[in-house]
Amino acid sequence: MSRRTAPTAVRWSGYVAVAVLFAIACAFLSHWQFERNESRAAELELVDRNYDAVPVGLEDLVPEGSTLDPEDEWHPVVMTGEYLPTDQLLVRNRPHGGTAAFEVLVPFRLEDGRILIVDRGWVPPGESSREPDAVAAPPEGTVEVTVRLRPGEALTSSGESVDGGQIPTINLPLIAAVVADGERVEQSAYGALVSEQPAPATTLGALDDPSADPGPHLSYAIQWILFAIMGFVFIGYMIRTEIRARRDDDEDDEKPADTTGPIARRRRDHDADAEDALVDALGR
Repeated sequence: MSRRTAPTAVRWSGYVAVAVLFAIACAFLSHWQFERNESRAAELELVDRNYDAVPVGLEDLVPEGSTLDPEDEWHPVVMTGEYLPTDQLLVRNRPHGGTAAFEVLVPFRLEDGRILIVDRGWVPPGESSREPDAVAAPPEGTVEVTVRLRPGEALTSSGESVDGGQIPTINLPLIAAVVADGERVEQSAYGALVSEQPAPATTLGALDDPSADPGPHLSYAIQWILFAIMGFVFIGYMIRTEIRARRDDDEDDEKPADTTGPIARRRRDHDADAEDALVDALGR
């Protein structure tokens, strides 16, 4: 191996090593996106299976003392009981109607004494303040309510608490700690309102249906695979370009010196002038 070939081979090995490391990183990212795509597909399948199912009693899905099975999320339940409007709470900064709206949570006491938090809908901020101008009251007396079960939400990273009847998220333990008879509050699920009988005099903004968008995860996974392939293609192009440039240099080195061209003639004329000057100097 020549002196010039040895460092070249080392440099090319470095190129290939970089391409391999880049491909490994792309493979991990692609696998992650495939997993996210599978998870999203499972979520959509769950919504499709449960969203329009026949409503059942809360006791059928969440017996007292148990917790909501994740496979029962979005399943409708029908309950009879009464709202507890004095314990109403507002969840702030919810995206509805193109603004940061408020969702209205009202505890609902079932006939057996259990309490399920019901998300009745949303209201926009007020005309001149962040507080809503008015919140439609729930029906009074005995009400038959149909809701879809949802798991509670985590607290925000700042750990905010109840402030003036407002909360940052639908965190059920936090809600149970501030409502009356909180020990009877179901803390594994709340209900997203579907219907109320009798209907209220004034309704709130309806909650949005879950998105059916599968997301970009599959396309991202394929893109990471293509990036890995492009990395090898780029390294191959660099090596090929270097080989071609080296071959051209070697061909130039092997060509015989040009003794007839204008450059050679100018060199001879320059040498002759130098000789004449030297002779003149010696003659003097």
